Amino acid sequence: MAKVKQLRLVVTADDYDEALRFYRDVLGLEQEAAFVSDGGHVTILDAGRATLEITDRRHAEYIDEVEVGRRVAGHIRVAFEVADSSTVTAELREAGAEVIAEPTVTPWNSLNARLDGPAGLQLTIFQELGEG
Repeated sequence: MAKVKQLRLVVTADDYDEALRFYRDVLGLEQEAAFVSDGGHVTILDAGRATLEITDRRHAEYIDEVEVGRRVAGHIRVAFEVADSSTVTAELREAGAEVIAEPTVTPWNSLNARLDGPAGLQLTIFQELGEG
């Protein structure tokens, strides 16, 4: 029996307003709740279904090689599945994300792009292409 009911990734952002604008308003994560205490803020965004992907260093290097062509990620990378990787990548670039690698078809038949987003998060934006 599973004990965990939700995975919540908590990110501390130096520029809270910019991070909120980017992830909520541009990427489109829906706001579930927001709280203010002693001048601080927290907003909980719904990112759909969550999974925890655990990889060893060798496989992480392989993923970077496929998506970017070289090792670039730290020990945490956040991946968002979207309906159209190319369009979302362009929108995120316009919103201030640095595109590390444009959308690329992977050996596992998804279209993946890599970006540096606000709050120090490296992002994979991916679109499942179906049976390949």
